Amino acid sequence: MAFTEYRVWDRTQRIFHWINALAVLTLAAIGTVILNADALGIPNDPGMILLKTAHVYAGYVFALNLAWRFLWAFIGGPYARWSALLPWGNGFRQRLVAFVSELLAGRFPAYLGHSPLARIVLSTIVFLLVVQTATGLVLAGTDVYMPPLGGYFAEQVAADTHDPALVRPYAPGTVNADAYAAMRAFRAPVVTVHEFTFFLLVALVAVHVAAAVFAELKEGTIISAMFTGRKILDRVPREVADTQNAPPR
Repeated sequence: MAFTEYRVWDRTQRIFHWINALAVLTLAAIGTVILNADALGIPNDPGMILLKTAHVYAGYVFALNLAWRFLWAFIGGPYARWSALLPWGNGFRQRLVAFVSELLAGRFPAYLGHSPLARIVLSTIVFLLVVQTATGLVLAGTDVYMPPLGGYFAEQVAADTHDPALVRPYAPGTVNADAYAAMRAFRAPVVTVHEFTFFLLVALVAVHVAAAVFAELKEGTIISAMFTGRKILDRVPREVADTQNAPPR
C-alpha cells in the first residue's frame, strides 16, 4: 500500500487548535464547578470570586487566541482561510451531497482540508465560540467587574457613598440596590445564553472528536495531522482529484 505525504495545517493553525482545546477544557472544568458551587459547598467570598476570576483569565486566553485565528483566516495558507472552513462557495452543495452519499455507501473519501460535512460542524462550533466570547465578556463585567466592561458596570451600580473603583462582587454595601437589581436583570438572559451555548459546545466538540478519530482511521493517516501539520494518505485526496480532473483552461 503506497502512502503520500501532504502538508496541510500550518504551525499557526496547530498552535491555535491546541491552545483553544486547553482553554475550552479549562473553562468547561471551572464552569462546571461554578454551576455546582452550592452542591459543593463553595462560599461566595472568597471561593466563588476566586473561581470566577480564574474563569475570566482563562477566557481572556481563549478570546485572544480566537481573535488571532480570525485574523489568520484572512492571511494564512489555503487550508487556514475562510474559504476552506465556511460551508458555502461554488459547488459546495453538490460536494456535500456527494460526500454524504459516499458515506452512506460505505466509502470514505479523503480530504486534505475539511470535508463538506466537517465544514458545517466546525463553522457552527466557531459561531458558538464567538457567542461564548461575547457573553463571557459581559458576565465578567457584571459579575466580578473585570475588563473590558467591568469599569462601566461598576459605575452604573456603585452606591452614592462609594467610589466605583471600590465596588466588589458579593459586597452589597458597595452598590446601590436598585441599580444593582437592574444590572442583574440585564445580566440574566446573558447567563442563560452562555450556559445553553456551553452545553451545545460540549455536544458538538464530542461530535468533532469522534469524527476526527473516525477520519483518522478511515483516511489511512499514520500520524494525526494536527500534531505534525501533514496528512499521510493511502489514496488521492478529493481536492487533488478535482484538480486533476478539471478541464484545461
